[in-house]
Amino acid sequence: MTGYQALRSAAAWFDLGARGRIVVRGRDRARLLHNLTSNDVKQLAPGTACYAFLLNAQGRIQADVTLLAFEDRFLLDTEPELREKLPQHIRRYIIADQVELEDVTAATTAIALEGPQAEQVLEKTAAPVPAANYDHLPWSDFENATVARLSITAQPGFRVYCTAGSAGEIVRRLAAAGAVAAAAEDVRAVRVENGRPRYGDDIRDTSLPQETGQMRAVSFRKGCYLGQEIVERIRAQGHVNRKLVRLRLDSAVPAGTKLTAGDAEAGEVTSAAESPGASGASALAYVRAGFAVPQQALCAGPVAATVTALAGE
Repeated sequence: MTGYQALRSAAAWFDLGARGRIVVRGRDRARLLHNLTSNDVKQLAPGTACYAFLLNAQGRIQADVTLLAFEDRFLLDTEPELREKLPQHIRRYIIADQVELEDVTAATTAIALEGPQAEQVLEKTAAPVPAANYDHLPWSDFENATVARLSITAQPGFRVYCTAGSAGEIVRRLAAAGAVAAAAEDVRAVRVENGRPRYGDDIRDTSLPQETGQMRAVSFRKGCYLGQEIVERIRAQGHVNRKLVRLRLDSAVPAGTKLTAGDAEAGEVTSAAESPGASGASALAYVRAGFAVPQQALCAGPVAATVTALAGE
């Protein structure tokens, strides 16, 4: 079974060691992160987590991050390209706050287990199984190991955080329980097919939260945070000029390929991947709001494309 097939119908593991992992400590950590992110950090209890954006004053997304709450700290999990940018952004707003940031990327690692049978595979390893999305539990078999219910591909999934020295044994257990190794191209194909955007490819520092469709990153019940005024203004207006959508194409096209609807400019492809399980390809693209409707026919250069859904649906 290939890694792609396992992600689609069974379970696959893959390495997420390159992702940035930043520990935030100090008595003011929750208040500071709450004021800088789009989600409700103050309501996080130990053993829970959330996905959030960090915005600038113009409401543009400067980073995305998963925040895991522990008794004495937060663990920030972010894209490799944001490993340095994320703490720099946070430190810019530390004035009198008692907050300390530590980059633990080199000393730790992360291993993903995703697919419809991921939970059954995890149970076979004797690991704890968090019940709800974004929950996490300690794995007592390994020093400082944590299992979180998180997914890169939008398939059912988990992520194991551990020391670099424990990774080999954890992978051995996952493989013995039936998980297949997935390559980066397998992961990317499933992610794009499922409409799960990635910061740096589909989410950019010019993107607004509502354009991405990832409203799981935004709380409309929390207090003020950086960029909130723009987010609330867009909600009041009820629309954005472009939206991130999922496409089906006759074949894959490069990122940046322009989309047209007849003679009209319609948008731009951000990610595309051949679909091993079906003919043609899948893509994510920003499309002008008037064309961001299911079954809308478009052209990606010379390639026929059809809108299938908004990203996040």
